[in-house]
Amino acid sequence: MNHPPANPNARVFFALWPEAAERRQLAAWQAPLERLCGGRAMRGETLHNTLVFIGDVAVYGLEVLQRAAQEISVEGFELCFDEARYWGHNHIVYAAPRHVPPQLLNLADALGRRLDAHRFQFDRRAYQPHVTLLRNAHWSDAPLPALPPVCWQAEDFALVRSVPRDGLTDYRVLARFPLNYGGG
Repeated sequence: MNHPPANPNARVFFALWPEAAERRQLAAWQAPLERLCGGRAMRGETLHNTLVFIGDVAVYGLEVLQRAAQEISVEGFELCFDEARYWGHNHIVYAAPRHVPPQLLNLADALGRRLDAHRFQFDRRAYQPHVTLLRNAHWSDAPLPALPPVCWQAEDFALVRSVPRDGLTDYRVLARFPLNYGGG
């Protein structure tokens, strides 16, 4: 019996990965938004803010990705998601910050520069911080209702691997990289 070869690639991205309490608070937004917009709620344990999507890389390249992340020096910051928005082009309802901390933009930019320096291909779309809450939703251009802000201290960022399982996608945090405090 022939078995398919193991996939020598890993599908990965860098993200801000909130703690369980913040993921629960973001998940609490889903039910009222789902009643308005329909769609499918993302599983609470998967809620995150992607910094840079890389896609498929050879498994041996994971070590180089970790090295690239370790070369980044960005100050930690508070991040508050305080607005629900809708992207009509892909039918996604998401949480967004009204105010984007400059450190967050610096982090996404620094990751892009280090990935370039290490010759990685990655998604180069303009960075828009968000947490996807619902997929296959339908809404108009009208504002979505106000919801209680969800804030957390971004003290680190993570290298995350997407792993298909039972028709769903699981995310595994492979490594975390601390952000600096005190201007260091």
